[in-house]
Amino acid sequence: MPAAIFGGPQGVYKEASFGVDHNILGNIQLGMPIYSPELYGGIEKVKIAKEVSKLQYQKTAEEVYFDITNLYYNAQIIKGQMVFIDSNLVNANKLLSNVTLLNKELLAQKTDVDKVKLQVQQLETKRRILDSKYDQVLNGLKLFMGISQNKDLDIETLTLKQEKKEYAIKSSIDIQLLETKFSLLNSELKTLKKTRYLPTAFLYGSYGAMGYGYEKPQPMGGDFYKFYNMGFVGAKISIPIFNGTVTNKKINQKKIEIENTELQKELVNDKNAMLVKNAKLKQVEAQETINESQLQMKLAQEIYNKTLIQQKEGVASLTDVLLADNAINQAQNNYITALIDYLKADLELKKATGNIKN
Repeated sequence: MPAAIFGGPQGVYKEASFGVDHNILGNIQLGMPIYSPELYGGIEKVKIAKEVSKLQYQKTAEEVYFDITNLYYNAQIIKGQMVFIDSNLVNANKLLSNVTLLNKELLAQKTDVDKVKLQVQQLETKRRILDSKYDQVLNGLKLFMGISQNKDLDIETLTLKQEKKEYAIKSSIDIQLLETKFSLLNSELKTLKKTRYLPTAFLYGSYGAMGYGYEKPQPMGGDFYKFYNMGFVGAKISIPIFNGTVTNKKINQKKIEIENTELQKELVNDKNAMLVKNAKLKQVEAQETINESQLQMKLAQEIYNKTLIQQKEGVASLTDVLLADNAINQAQNNYITALIDYLKADLELKKATGNIKN
């Protein structure tokens, strides 16, 4: 700095130092929005987001219900198949005893005995495979239900009520999610339109102290630090004037997303209507097949019993008996297939109508 400031000669400059060697600052700051379109819009979005989370939880729960019900139906179907095979094994063992006796009396050939033995072994193999499948399904069912794998689980024998089931059509979770998404997009669009023109106002303030300290203690025994209080309050208002075309582009984008959401909602509604209609048709067809299969099983069993008697009397051959037995197996398979179709259709109908938890 010029030395003349301090009484020195003109044209002479000297280094100078300002301030102190040590300083400390401590303060508390407070900021509070008075009005902010973005903030209030964000609060509304959070409320809608909570509803979305709730619906997603319900959707996950419905999927768990669907998987558990499907596994339980599979276990019931396999259990029903095992009952049929046990009955067929009884018939096959009786036939084997009769053919073996006829063979000893030279009224049947050894190949006839082998044919029946083969049939018994095939049934035993199917029974063993079904036992393994049944255990696997039960293990999966225990896993989904949160039950210990070591705990026994009893499966009820499958029976279908003859009355036709009607489910009240409710709004599915997918529709509710799309409706919530629609509300969220509208809220975002509303916020964008507000922030485009409305001002933002903030209140802020600060209070604290600044301390100055010297290299050494002051002469005259003064404190090392000397503190000075400081503080201020103020308000800030921001008025949007022009930000290019950014906001306009965001608004147009939200409008397109809203239109897409409306289209998705229409598509889901149409799809659910189709699923409901198809499921009802499958149920009617499966129920008719179940009734027919029950009559066929009864008739096939009567034919088998008569053919078995005729075979003992030498009127019918072993081939006739085996054909009658195959007719029973075919009727049983048709019955099981119809049961599966009916239960799947019923499960799909519950899901499409929003009654999966019932």
